[in-house]
Amino acid sequence: MDSNTAFLIYSRLNDRYPHTETHFLHFQDPYQCLILTILSAQTTDATVNLVAPSLFARFPTPESLAYADLEEVETIIHRTGFYHAKARHITGASRALVERFDGTVPSTMEELLTIPGVGRKTANIVLNHSFGIDEGIAVDTHVRRLAQRIGFSDSTNPDKIEQDLMAIFPRSHWGGITYLLIRHGREVCPARKPQCGACVIRDLCRFVCSEEEG
Repeated sequence: MDSNTAFLIYSRLNDRYPHTETHFLHFQDPYQCLILTILSAQTTDATVNLVAPSLFARFPTPESLAYADLEEVETIIHRTGFYHAKARHITGASRALVERFDGTVPSTMEELLTIPGVGRKTANIVLNHSFGIDEGIAVDTHVRRLAQRIGFSDSTNPDKIEQDLMAIFPRSHWGGITYLLIRHGREVCPARKPQCGACVIRDLCRFVCSEEEG
């Protein structure tokens, strides 16, 4: 896709979804941001936000979560799904913070990727939300789906999709495009029954709805 079309798409989505709330997860600090982002895999942000108060009331610091009883952690996060693996990931991440980073969340991609349960998507979210750093573009299920539908990328690989998006948009738009595609994916362009008739970029998108709208 050419840069002019991409910019027009960005502008229309930006007008449609003002950045009044760019953080879908409710966190207070980088530690909470990291833990909640790990928990958000394959579940909704709303579900993660429901368990956050109980989780951080019990484990308010990396030190308290690092060596927590796994069964207790699993009980608290159970509703997020895949709770056995997630409990291991968030306690392991907390141990990494305590043992290798003096209890603080690192602010570089390279360091974040050494933490259990952290891939590029999680690292990008933590860097952007906690430190205002745009090192890349977080490709979640919504970003991946819309990047393919709109025509930003022909790949199914999240890393390649990220590279394609980074090549199209300037760094100043990297955090914004993640937010805009997630909002649009949730409200107008879900996996099933996209509402093409209500889409502000319908004339610029290569996806054709299979059903009549409206």
